[in-house]
Amino acid sequence: MAIKTTKDSIDLGIVTSNGPAMFAFYRDVLGLEHTGDMPMPVTVGGTMHRFACGTTVVKIVVPAKPSANRPAPGGLAGGTGYRYWTVSVANLDEIVAIAKAAGAKVPISRTTVRPGVDIAMIEDPDGNWVELLETRAG
Repeated sequence: MAIKTTKDSIDLGIVTSNGPAMFAFYRDVLGLEHTGDMPMPVTVGGTMHRFACGTTVVKIVVPAKPSANRPAPGGLAGGTGYRYWTVSVANLDEIVAIAKAAGAKVPISRTTVRPGVDIAMIEDPDGNWVELLETRAG
């Protein structure tokens, strides 16, 4: 039996000890709409900041007591597990320029991965990679 989804997208949770920088990156650099905040349950404590990305919700979770553990740096080659997520966009060059102007790392600039499809990878303040994918006609 397969999953029977009730929404056409997934929600993504990113746990951070770097709340202000992550909030600014997702709101000001990527331009995601901040849709609200909510307190986290007692087991974690802290705050969840919610951002809209189409019908996906990107949840930036700032625990009351951050973990000392950090993910492996280095994007795709840095380790296993969740290493990046993808947003399909119509303005790849504009977003990359905004990211560079804001001082964000761009480990992969516009690159053609197959005919008609270009990507770029931008690194958030915690080292998570966000892939921006743009398709071209013809």
